[in-house]
Amino acid sequence: MICPWWLCYSFDNPLRRIFHDPERLLDPYVRPGMTVVDIGCGMGYFTIGLAKLAGPGGKVIAVDLQQQMLDALGRRARRAGMADRIILHRCRKESLGVEAPADFVLAFWMAHEVPDAPHFFREIFTLLKTGSRLLLVEPKVHVTRSSLERTLAVCRETGFQVLEEPAVALSRAFLMGKG
Repeated sequence: MICPWWLCYSFDNPLRRIFHDPERLLDPYVRPGMTVVDIGCGMGYFTIGLAKLAGPGGKVIAVDLQQQMLDALGRRARRAGMADRIILHRCRKESLGVEAPADFVLAFWMAHEVPDAPHFFREIFTLLKTGSRLLLVEPKVHVTRSSLERTLAVCRETGFQVLEEPAVALSRAFLMGKG
């Protein structure tokens, strides 16, 4: 089930910074000049922070299925002065449709909504440059440990290696590498 666009206001708000400060959370993984893909970007809670970290020479491809999410993100990016670093991309249910080589991919609280996990992770694996990283984060409340283990098995079958399990509040997180 895909999270409806209007529900994002419940967890895309300033109070969330107490638990998930985008820049602090993602700073260990994103450097200036990188190409970053934010999958399931919603209204851009992490996208704006990613754009700041990627700097003027970097870019963030913000991917979402819902046009309402991308429209809201576009407005937020303009207000934050980051619109020139962010590429809004509407995907389809069956494909991300992103082909730009990426240095880092973020999939935060969204992988459990994907209908075809093997295809989804193959697409991510293909777009990542060798040595690049995927940060997969799923909510503890919404995704069971056994469901997450099945997702991780798909990731390993795809070729990803779990490098670490960073601490992310209210979540289970896995930094994965493409060797």
